[in-house]
Amino acid sequence: MDYKKKSFFAPFNSLKYLLKDPVTIRYPKENKKTYPEVEGVSPQYRGRHFNDLEKCIGCGTCEDICPTGAIQMVEFDDVKEKNGATKKRPVIDYGRCCFCGFCVDVCTTSSLGMSREYVNNFPTPPEATEDTQGEIISKYFIIRPDLNFSKNQGWITDNNYSWLELKRVVMGIFNPEERSNSFLEIVKGYTKEEAILEARRCVACGLCKDACPIHMDIPEYIMAIFNDDVKESVKEIYKTNPLPEVCGRVCTHKCESVCSLGHRGEPVAIRWLKRYAVDSLPLEEYKNVIANKPIKQAGKSVAIIGGGPAGLSAAYFLSFMGYRITIFEKEAKAGGIARYGIPAYRLPEDALNKDIDFIKSLGVEIKTNTNIDKNMFEKIYKEYDAIIISTGFDLPRSTNLSRNGMENVVGALPFLHDVREFLSNKISDVKITDNVLVIGGGNVAFDCSRSVARLQKMKFGKVKVTQVCLETPDIIPADKEEIEESAEEGVTLIYGMGPKEIILDDKGNIKGLDFMKCESVFDENMRFNPKFNENERLICEATMIIEAIGQAPDYSFIPEEYRSKMKFERGKIVLDENYSTGIEKIFAAGDIVKGPDIVNGIATGLNAAKGVDKLFN
Repeated sequence: MDYKKKSFFAPFNSLKYLLKDPVTIRYPKENKKTYPEVEGVSPQYRGRHFNDLEKCIGCGTCEDICPTGAIQMVEFDDVKEKNGATKKRPVIDYGRCCFCGFCVDVCTTSSLGMSREYVNNFPTPPEATEDTQGEIISKYFIIRPDLNFSKNQGWITDNNYSWLELKRVVMGIFNPEERSNSFLEIVKGYTKEEAILEARRCVACGLCKDACPIHMDIPEYIMAIFNDDVKESVKEIYKTNPLPEVCGRVCTHKCESVCSLGHRGEPVAIRWLKRYAVDSLPLEEYKNVIANKPIKQAGKSVAIIGGGPAGLSAAYFLSFMGYRITIFEKEAKAGGIARYGIPAYRLPEDALNKDIDFIKSLGVEIKTNTNIDKNMFEKIYKEYDAIIISTGFDLPRSTNLSRNGMENVVGALPFLHDVREFLSNKISDVKITDNVLVIGGGNVAFDCSRSVARLQKMKFGKVKVTQVCLETPDIIPADKEEIEESAEEGVTLIYGMGPKEIILDDKGNIKGLDFMKCESVFDENMRFNPKFNENERLICEATMIIEAIGQAPDYSFIPEEYRSKMKFERGKIVLDENYSTGIEKIFAAGDIVKGPDIVNGIATGLNAAKGVDKLFN
């Protein structure tokens, strides 16, 4: 109210309280406990930070979220380097910090918290000059938090209130009854809406990129999916990976094992997002998105022996370098282990063909049904400017329990090869019995067991397959989903047993297998050296045995004059930094270099291509 318009009697209004009892406070003073369980300020007070430097992985989400730019990630020599982490740790400038707590809310490992410490008293030294005062003060206000204040814990964020989306979008999969009746692909794939939701979870820390053998630009292609730009996503993927349809389904996804979100929740479904991107773009649109012309003209020819993932990868990258490429493949179709060693329910033929067809469209020649022997190798060596050997591990390893020519004892790769040929109508049947035993604990062993289950269901109407491995559940090498899905499909898995002797009936037919307890799989140097307890035994009945205990390379096609000059270590070829065998113009890639793994095969193919290019430049 305007004071000029106040009534003359306004001061007398207070007289109405004259006869009322006064309101007083308790005296002497009494403190009221707002938080009875703690002394001092609120238990969720946002004071000075603390950080568990061992738990922190240096992902940088705190730096990215800070609204005042108070956090900087700095690399420290006293931080141990480890897989899935950087040597960087957050440094906080308390001259800038507004104590909002956003950094705590997005910490992917819950290592960062805020304490109830709020006093930061710093007397400026009398001897400080105007020039040195800022530097002196900065030592007290620009700090790398450690566990100094962790006992006086204040603001933290548990998973229920985290800003992070900790649960991944569930990937659709056909139920066991549906999928076990055929070899159709069992994973349904993300819809556009599901892919965008899953891509939104990525914090773009880049730790996945470091873990990937081919160092794919993972945050970039995931961001493109989030922006609903499939073309840009595919463009980013093809910068380093020429087999994304394959890797989007059967990659060992080392990237996901180090995903920063995996520390508090589930890692981002990086593999499935890659699959979504390439599945969403038709092959005829690839050339409008991906560069398809050489960046130079090398004028040289390169022969690649073996058309598996490594050979195809080398061909892809060399084609952009301007080389004339010819792949020599012994099978009827290229693809190697991806085609003849991985079941169709995991990797459909159409998906593999899409990857290979694009590589062929770049001008790569693939000569199939071409078996290389020593004479052919000599001819190729003379006719081509360089050779890349990428023949893979295609010989099955054996327990050596069976006698020569014993019926119904087969290796994993020959069996899986026959299954693929059967599904392609190349052969009329796959030999299978109604009671099969599979030996092994890797993904290939589970591929065999699950393929057997499907064939038995088709042929006999019921499943009876037992899988026995040396390993215990904590060290079994197979993927978790392989173990879970095989159990759903009727496979019985027995851990910690090793084969001793095949049991035959009176007619010499397989009746079962005698197993003994495996006490340990590795020695003190973590080398494969199983130890058994023969007093603890198990008899498994079976009429057919599949040995899935690993594969070995075949170098018989290499003439002795070349092979004698090569170095080998545990079956693999030892190469120099340029992926050269040490013999003029002969390089190598794939399983024979790094062991069986598709994404490592792609990486070695790229490295061999770089080595060839370096030879001529």
